[in-house]
Amino acid sequence: VSTQSTGVKAMDIYDRVAKVVAPKKEKLKEAEALLKIQMDALAEKQGELKAVLDRLQLLNDDLDLKKNKLQELEEAKEMCEKKLVRAEKLLGGLGGEKTRWTQSAADLGDLFDNVAGDVLVSAGLVAYLGPFTADFRQEQLKEWVEGCHKLEIPCGETFSLASTLGDAVKIRSWNIAGLPVDTFSTDNGIIVDNTSRWPLCIDPQGQANKWIKNLEKPNQLKVIKLTDPNYVRTLENSIQFGHPVLLENVYEELDPILEPVLLKTTFRQGGVDLIKLGENSIEYSHDFKFYITTKLRNPHYLPEVSVKVTLLNFMITPIGLEDQLLSIVAAKEKPDLEEKKNELIIEGAASRKQLKEIEDKILEVLSSSEGNILEDETAIQVLSSSKVLAQEISEKQEVANKTEEEIDETRNGYKPVAAHS
Repeated sequence: VSTQSTGVKAMDIYDRVAKVVAPKKEKLKEAEALLKIQMDALAEKQGELKAVLDRLQLLNDDLDLKKNKLQELEEAKEMCEKKLVRAEKLLGGLGGEKTRWTQSAADLGDLFDNVAGDVLVSAGLVAYLGPFTADFRQEQLKEWVEGCHKLEIPCGETFSLASTLGDAVKIRSWNIAGLPVDTFSTDNGIIVDNTSRWPLCIDPQGQANKWIKNLEKPNQLKVIKLTDPNYVRTLENSIQFGHPVLLENVYEELDPILEPVLLKTTFRQGGVDLIKLGENSIEYSHDFKFYITTKLRNPHYLPEVSVKVTLLNFMITPIGLEDQLLSIVAAKEKPDLEEKKNELIIEGAASRKQLKEIEDKILEVLSSSEGNILEDETAIQVLSSSKVLAQEISEKQEVANKTEEEIDETRNGYKPVAAHS
């Protein structure tokens, strides 16, 4: 009985539970079905979202590309604007130089075409014509030029040592230092500057002596005579430290101890150039310069001496003497005028030197610039500033030249007195 009652109770409980659970199961099925529908819809939406995100990513990537392209274009535009500005500066700065530089290029082309003959004649003048007078030099040069033409060696119609080997700025500085302005004296200065042997100047009027002393004064020139008791010691020190030496008032014979100096017989030892002077071997500085002058009017030097030096006739010419006398008369009569002229000569020489340096700098920048010069901001700045400075110097030079011409016009009024003297 108890077993049956237990079974009945269990059936009753099951019935009650089944009645409660069955609807819930139905609702669960419905909920699961609805969930599946919603999940399918979610998956579909997620797929759509992914497509949108993928599209968005593509658009963002495209936007980045466009932004980069825009930046490149803006940079290109900025660079183009800078190039336009630089081009204007370049054209404005160097455009005015076209005519002068074109003419300079043509002149250099002519010089290049005739360089063989001109240098040949120049070498002959430097090597052989130093001891002779101005008239003999001109006659000999004329024969040499004609000989070059006959042998079909390219050579200029009229020869000028100053245009072949000279430097206008350097020549002007020599004139300021006391070198007479005539062509003969200028050629002598160029020979001194270019010869491979030390110069021995025949200098009865002391022109070369004065010029050398003024020229080398900033370089601590040492002046010696063969009669000085310690001249060898002075020479040794100058050779070691690279100071120029002027040996003045020599006669027709030179001290044999000078032979190694005249022949530049140096030798290398321990990585240093040495020269033997007497019993001593001393270090040889390549900044050392040696000048020799004599006051003898017509010296006769033996071949043993002549082959060791470059003989130069520095006797004053009528033109050089007249110019010096004119300076003396003008300084006496119009000291302020002569002083002003000397100032203008010094200023003019400094301006020409500075202008030459600026032109060399401009050419160096133009030749060393790689690629498009408009992309080189530094080069454009250098060119612009150089041109502005060159323009200022040129304008000052024009004013100075005009003033100098007015001074010369007044100064030349005393020329008859100078010529008479």
